[in-house]
Amino acid sequence: MAGPVPSGRQGLLPRSPQGRCFFIPLFGLVRSFFLTLFLLAALVALALGAGGLWWVHQPLKLPAPSVDLSVEPGTTPRGIAQAVADTGVDVPPQLLYLWFRVSGQDRQMRAGSYELERGVTPKLLLNILVRGEEATRSLVLVEGWNIRQVRAALAKADQLKPDSVGMTDDALMAKLGKPGLHPEGRFFPDTYTYSKGSTDVALLQRAMRAMDKKLEAAWAARASDLPLKSADEALILASIVEKETGKANDRAEIAAVFTNRLRIGMPLQTDPTVIYGMGTAFDGNLRKKDLQTDTPWNTYTRGGLPPTPIAMPGKAALLAAVQPAQSKSLYFVSRGDGTSQFSNSLDDHNRAVNRYQRGGGDTRTKATQ
Repeated sequence: MAGPVPSGRQGLLPRSPQGRCFFIPLFGLVRSFFLTLFLLAALVALALGAGGLWWVHQPLKLPAPSVDLSVEPGTTPRGIAQAVADTGVDVPPQLLYLWFRVSGQDRQMRAGSYELERGVTPKLLLNILVRGEEATRSLVLVEGWNIRQVRAALAKADQLKPDSVGMTDDALMAKLGKPGLHPEGRFFPDTYTYSKGSTDVALLQRAMRAMDKKLEAAWAARASDLPLKSADEALILASIVEKETGKANDRAEIAAVFTNRLRIGMPLQTDPTVIYGMGTAFDGNLRKKDLQTDTPWNTYTRGGLPPTPIAMPGKAALLAAVQPAQSKSLYFVSRGDGTSQFSNSLDDHNRAVNRYQRGGGDTRTKATQ
């Protein structure tokens, strides 16, 4: 006779012919399956991570020894990755973008002009973009250069856009915001770095601002008895001192000669001003007729300072012009070694000229050789 039917969940569990329950072995199989999947996923992730770590340290393939990369302001990380690929670099932009995102620095990359060189890796590329290490060049504006020499150097500068080419000096100064101002001496001589693709006008703007600041500081530190009416006159005198100085130690004494002459109304009679007034006609040899040919810059035929600077003075020349030596010298002549011999009287000067310039011959002389 059959027994009673079990009540509750006990009757729902499947049983083997021997009466054992299937639930426990099935649960174990499922658990083992998912554990296997997890381990496989972990291994895949580990492999991908190792592969990604390897990839970010591998040099990218560039189409040339160096590649220019321009990142405009507002470019998204995805756009930057695409811009890199657009330069010809052999890299999937989606993969590069993924690297930017995974790094956590994708929002720190900066706009600018960059130069990628062979050997650059994805990791190094990201560092360059985050630090804003733009490709730069440098240009040296030399003390004593005139505006013709400055513009010639700008025209030859590497990777500097020649926006000023074709402009007259007047048009250039108007572009720089100083219409009507003569450009001579208005740019501070220094070494200027610039990004590839910058314009020569932008560089000149920086050089002009630098000169304005240096001149303002020098004028504020001027001696109380200076025979100069304005900072512009100090700039003109500084340019003459710059061109006349052979040795740095002589600057203040040379400035004293010119300020002493200005005080007593004596012509400056300095050769560099005559040469400047001759412009491109100067062939390297200054003749007596040149000294007698009148131009606005000829300080033999005209009294006082010339109407404009004749070159770019450096900081030392600016300071010498406003802080000349305490001296009564009115003359100087080159000793032939870069230094100058200073004299208070014409007789002493003639003897110095005879000694250093003529070897004991004729003692006739110009005022400030």
